[in-house]
Amino acid sequence: MRDGLRRQYVLAGVLLVLLVAATFLLRAVIGTAFFAVTVAYVLYPLREQLLDRGLSRRVAAAVLSSAVFGVVLVTLALTAFTLYRRRGAIIALLNDLPDAVTVTVGEMTYTQQTDALVEPTIAALRGVAVDVARSAPVLALKLLLFAILLYGLLLRPGRAGRAVLNVVPREYHGIVRRFHGRTRDTLYGIYVLQAATAAGTFLIAAVTFYALGYDAPVTLAVAAGVLQFIPVVGPGVLLGVLAVVDIVGGNVVRAVLVAVVGGAVVGLLPDAVIRPRLASYAAHLPVSLYFVGFTGGVLSLGAIGFIAGPLAVALVAEAVALLSGNGDGTEQATL
Repeated sequence: MRDGLRRQYVLAGVLLVLLVAATFLLRAVIGTAFFAVTVAYVLYPLREQLLDRGLSRRVAAAVLSSAVFGVVLVTLALTAFTLYRRRGAIIALLNDLPDAVTVTVGEMTYTQQTDALVEPTIAALRGVAVDVARSAPVLALKLLLFAILLYGLLLRPGRAGRAVLNVVPREYHGIVRRFHGRTRDTLYGIYVLQAATAAGTFLIAAVTFYALGYDAPVTLAVAAGVLQFIPVVGPGVLLGVLAVVDIVGGNVVRAVLVAVVGGAVVGLLPDAVIRPRLASYAAHLPVSLYFVGFTGGVLSLGAIGFIAGPLAVALVAEAVALLSGNGDGTEQATL
């Protein structure tokens, strides 16, 4: 038995070395692989439901991976198409800004020239469009790789877990399961809650911006939905920018409406209605910890950081909870 355990440790060491080597050699697609693993974590309960309904492992994995691939592809395509069609409206909005903005407070008057900022901003927007077009083939290849990895992970999801439990001594299996539960709940909170709230924000924002008479309501709604993934900031920053632009343009009434009405229905309503209804499906991570993980992850790792950062913070919090409790993983800690 001892020889068998030693053999498991040796194999685990070999696996660790191979993982480090693979990470270095395949670092260009590490982000894609990470997203595939985290999405597979979230989709595992759906896979089990499909199996209970009589579908085979291959069919269930194919259905889920194809559905996710389609959703991601359609979302990216619609976003790119919307921004491309509305690029003229965005540039026209910038060109309509006055050459200077004058603010008077008491006896002091401050004037800010805006013409020096408009041209660099327009050039930056056009540069982003060119960069996106150039990277489209690489993005398509990574999407295909994402779908293939997701299919493989959903086809045989238990292998990684069994490998970990075979290496870890039996008395520590409870701790492993605690970290597994925290990982699952955190990813549910990031993907399911945020995605549902962002989708609701998009729909509400599209109606609101259309009712207020903005030229590009769909584009603005897409921006509001994306900003919903940024903690604390959220779509409020977009509403603030729109209010300032309206004030500068002399449309004070709409500025007040977008700040007050928009702040209520776009900024607060999705969080007040959608998030509480889905909160029971995910463990609660305090906003302060989520913001630390999100900010640090994005600054350190880029796009992958908005998932990896909060997940790392959640696992650290779980380790602290284990140390502050009995340490055997038998009691689920709450933050």
